[in-house]
Amino acid sequence: MERTFIAIKPDGVQRGLVGEIINRFQQKGFILVGMKFMQVSRELAEEHYGVHRDRPFFNGLVDFITSSPVVAMVWEGDGVVASARKLIGATNPLAAEPGTIRGDFGANIGRNIIHGSDAVETAQQEIALWFTKDELITWQPTMMPWVYE
Repeated sequence: MERTFIAIKPDGVQRGLVGEIINRFQQKGFILVGMKFMQVSRELAEEHYGVHRDRPFFNGLVDFITSSPVVAMVWEGDGVVASARKLIGATNPLAAEPGTIRGDFGANIGRNIIHGSDAVETAQQEIALWFTKDELITWQPTMMPWVYE
C-alpha cells in the first residue's frame, strides 16, 4: 500500500473544515495511519517549502503555514498519492473542479485549504519530515474487504 502526506493548512483549520476533509478521505476508502494537530515551527516550514526557497513567495508560504495550527496526516491506500491529488483539486481554487476540496471550499491560491504530496517520492520525504516511524500506525480496518478485492 502506498502512503501520502496531507496537511490541512491554517485556513482550513480556522474555517472548521477538518472534519469535512477527513470524511472525504475516509469515504474514498483510505486508511488514516498518522495524524497531528500542531503548530508548525519556522524550521519545519522552511524545510518543507525548501524547493521554493529562491522564489519571491517563499517567505509568505512560511509565514502563512506557521500562522495558526495545522492538521498533519498520513493516509494509506492503493494509488493514494494520485487519488488524493484528485480529491484535493487544482492548486488554484478558482481552477479547481467542483466536488474537489479546493473547488468546494477555496477562493484564493494563497488560501487553498490543504497540501497533498505530488508524487510517491515527495510523499516519502514529507512523511519522514513531519512524522517519526513511531507516530505511524499500521492497522487493518474491518471495512477493507469492502473496499479492495
